[in-house]
Amino acid sequence: MVKMTHKSVLSFSSYCSYSSRRGMPFLHSTPLVALFHSQSSNPTKSGETHRGVSNVEDALKVFDEMLHRRPLPSVVRFNQVLAPLVKLKHYPTVLSLTSQMLLSGIRPNHYTLNITINCYCRLNRMDYALSVLAHFFKLGLQPDVATLTTLIHGFVLQNRVADAARLFRKMVVGGYCQPNVITFSTLIKGFCAIGNNTAAIQLLGKMEANGCQPDIITFNTIIDSLGKDTLVDEALNLFSEMVGRGIAPDLVTYNSLIQGVCNLGQWKEATRLLYEMANQGIFPDVFTFSILVDAFCKDGMVVQAKNVVQIMIQRGIEPDTVTYNSLMDGHCLRGEMDKAKQVFDLMVTKGSMVDVQSCSILINGYCKQKKIDKAYNIFKEMPLRGLVPNTVTYNTLIDGFCKAGRLQEAEKLFSEMQDHGQLPDVQTYNIILDGLCNNQQLSEAIELLREMEGNKLKPNVVTYTIVIEGLCNAGEVQSAKDLFCGLSPKGVQPDVRTYTIMISGLCKGGLLVEAEEMLREMEQKGCSPNGCTYNTIIRGYINHNDTSRATSLIEEMSERGFSGDASTMELIVDLLSKDTVDPVLLAWLKDKV
Repeated sequence: MVKMTHKSVLSFSSYCSYSSRRGMPFLHSTPLVALFHSQSSNPTKSGETHRGVSNVEDALKVFDEMLHRRPLPSVVRFNQVLAPLVKLKHYPTVLSLTSQMLLSGIRPNHYTLNITINCYCRLNRMDYALSVLAHFFKLGLQPDVATLTTLIHGFVLQNRVADAARLFRKMVVGGYCQPNVITFSTLIKGFCAIGNNTAAIQLLGKMEANGCQPDIITFNTIIDSLGKDTLVDEALNLFSEMVGRGIAPDLVTYNSLIQGVCNLGQWKEATRLLYEMANQGIFPDVFTFSILVDAFCKDGMVVQAKNVVQIMIQRGIEPDTVTYNSLMDGHCLRGEMDKAKQVFDLMVTKGSMVDVQSCSILINGYCKQKKIDKAYNIFKEMPLRGLVPNTVTYNTLIDGFCKAGRLQEAEKLFSEMQDHGQLPDVQTYNIILDGLCNNQQLSEAIELLREMEGNKLKPNVVTYTIVIEGLCNAGEVQSAKDLFCGLSPKGVQPDVRTYTIMISGLCKGGLLVEAEEMLREMEQKGCSPNGCTYNTIIRGYINHNDTSRATSLIEEMSERGFSGDASTMELIVDLLSKDTVDPVLLAWLKDKV
C-alpha cells in the first residue's frame, strides 16, 4: 500500500508562528522566529522594515539600492532585507548578499551572523555553520541562546541528534548561555524524530529544573510522536499532565491524539476526543477530517470515509489532495478500481490537485488487480500533468511488471528510471531480483546482486533471502549455502525467514542433518524458529521417511505453542493409512482431535 503523509504539523516554522503570536521579542528567542516574521533586531528601528520586499527580485533591488547610499544604512536595515529571503528559502542568495555586505564594510551583528548560520544549516553545511562562530569572537560578540539553538536545529535537520544533544549539554554546563523553551523543544523534536520518546520525556522533565517552563509546542511534539508510535496511552497521560499544568490543548494536540487512536482502530476514543474538542470551542480542520478519512479507508470502511468527505464539504472545508488520496487508496484496497479512478478524475477536474502520490496510489491499485496496462497508462500520463515519477512510482510499476511475468518491460523501466535521474533503492533491486528468481533467471539475478554489492547501495537481509530462495528452488543448494554463510561477514544477520528458506532447501536436497543443525544454530544466534520453520523441517523428515525424528520435532513444536499447518497435517494423515504408525505420533494425533 502506498503510504500517505501530511507535512508535519509540528515543524519548526509552526513553532516560530506560535512564538510570534505570544509576542516573544526576537532577542529572547531563536533567530528563526525573526526570520519568519521580519522583525528588527533593534526595537528602536522597528518602523524601518521593508514591507514591500515580497520576492527575491524586490529584495535584490532594495539591497542594491541600499549599497549605493551614502552614508550606508545600518546593518539592521540590511538584516530586514535578508529576513524575507530566508522565509522564501533563498538561502544561497542570502549568503551571497551577506558576503557583499562584508565587502562593503558593513559590520554584521548577532542577527546577521545568526541568519548566516541558519542558511548554512538549511543547506546541510554544518561545517560552515560552525565556522561562523569564529566570526562572533573576531567581532567581539558572544554567541547567544539564539545562535546555539539555531545550531542545535541544524543538527536536528541532518538527523545528527547526538551532536545536537552534545551542544545542548555544553550550553547547560557552560552556564553563560542557558537554553530556553525553544532550545529544549528543538532538541525534544530531534529525539522524537529518531523515535527516542524516552529521551524526549526525560528532557521534558529537566526543563523546570533549568528554570524553563514547557509550553504547548513542547507537549504537542511529544504527544504527536507517542501517537505515531502507537503509544496512545502514554500520549493521553501526557495530555492529562499538560492540562493539569494549566496549558490548554489546541487543534494540533487533538489532531495528534485523534490520529493515534484512529491508527489503532479506537473509534469510540476518537469520537470522544472530537466531542471534547468541540466543547472546548476547537473545531476540526482539513487535517482532522483527512485523518478520519485515512483511518476509515485503512479499515475498509470506505462508505464512512465518503460520509466524512461530505461533512467536510457541508462545513465549507474543501478536501485537499491528501484527503482524496486517502479515499482513492481506500477504494484500491477493496479492489474498487472504477471508483478509485472516479476520485482521481474528480481531482483532475479540480485543477492541480493530482500529485505524484495520487498517481502512485492508482498505479499500485491497478497492479494489484493485474491491470498492468492501465497502470502503465497512468504512468505515461504523468509528464503530461507536469509530474515526475519518484522511486516509489517506479518501484510500484516495476513490481507490477515482474509479477505479471513481463520482465523485459520491468528491466526497461529499471534502466529508464536511472536515465531520468531517479536512483534505484534497495527495494527496487529486491523487486527485480525477485522477478528474475521467480522466472528462473538465476544467472542474471546473481549478476545483479554483484552489481548491487559493487555499488554503494548495500543489500539487506531481504535481498539475500530472495536470491537464496531462488537458488534453493532451482536445486542449487550448495550455492545457496555459500551465499548464506557469507552473510555474517558482510554484517547482515539472517532472520527467521532466511533460516526457514535455507532449512527448506537443505531438506529438499536430503541434507536433513544439516537442516536440523541450522535449526539449533539459529536459536544460538538469537533467532527463534517459528511455526513455519518447524513445519518445514518436520515435512522434510516425513518426506524422507524418518517419522521418528519428525515425531520428536512435532512434540517440540507443540511444546512451544505452534501447531501443524495444512501441508504438514496432510502428510501426517497420509502416514495413518500405512500399516505401521509411530505410537508417539498416534498419541499426539489423538490428543489433537
